[in-house]
Amino acid sequence: MRNIGILFIFWVLIVFGISAAFGQTVGEQKPPVTAESIPTATVQEEPYRIGFQDVLEIQVMRHPDLNQRVAVGKSGQIVLFRLEHPLVAVCRTERELADDITKAYQEKYLKDPQISVFVSEQKSQSIAVIGAVEKPGRFFVSRRVHLLEMLALAGGPNKESGTRMLVARTENAFNCREKPSSVDDESIAVMDFKIRDVQEGKQTLWMQPGDVVSVLDADIVYMYGNVNKQGALKIRDPITLTQAIASAEGLKPAAARDKVRILRQVPGKQDREEFAFDLNQIDKGKVKDPFLEPNDIVAVSQDKSKAILLGIGNAIKNSVPNAVYRTGL
Repeated sequence: MRNIGILFIFWVLIVFGISAAFGQTVGEQKPPVTAESIPTATVQEEPYRIGFQDVLEIQVMRHPDLNQRVAVGKSGQIVLFRLEHPLVAVCRTERELADDITKAYQEKYLKDPQISVFVSEQKSQSIAVIGAVEKPGRFFVSRRVHLLEMLALAGGPNKESGTRMLVARTENAFNCREKPSSVDDESIAVMDFKIRDVQEGKQTLWMQPGDVVSVLDADIVYMYGNVNKQGALKIRDPITLTQAIASAEGLKPAAARDKVRILRQVPGKQDREEFAFDLNQIDKGKVKDPFLEPNDIVAVSQDKSKAILLGIGNAIKNSVPNAVYRTGL
């Protein structure tokens, strides 16, 4: 009996020792591992990929005459000493490009070359933040960032900011994670966010190189087409369609009153819904004068939605200040 007692105590110690080693008590079920439960520190950052206009330092060990500093051209290629053909650099990592250069030199010129590539100036991965923020400017980033991070880098909204912010994104912007778009594809997305929802984490967006974040100093309605004053109309109080047209100094003589459209972004998506109105019917009281929502686009034009969004997106991008802010991301 004494031996059985000793064995029982020994068994209990083993069980509790194993349980302690795994950080849980006997009878407690270990929670399942999910993507949310994995510590952020275990996620590895994707290596930086070379982009257009980046400046590279090429070093060839034991051949200092081949060392050079070169910028990535508009074609995405670089031309190096002694090589007959240019090499594609864009979307390559430093290690990948070094391997490509090694193979190129090995073919006809060097035996067992040792090549190093360094991105000395990152000029391609820029995101601009403009409008009612403390530090507007262009930021160069070397990793993926959220919209909230960009807002923080710009010092956050200032005292003049309204409730909304826009992100203008050109679909053919440089993005190595996606298949390159056609050079002629100039479609643009204008996305609308509530500042408070972004700050509270209710809305988010992964940023892409070339994005422009515009923090508005008031809610805005865009007037487009055959109105006497096109552009952004700042609003502080609710406004109807006819009031907005009056604030844009009315319609031009050639405007078609029966074909006025409102383009409204679908919540949480890049798509926009389109609503058509006949101003004659509104004037006669047969149709209710609709209230506009922030970032609605009033189009008194036959242009397609894509052309309208492109024009507004380009207007936002063209307003990016020249000041450049570099970040240590």
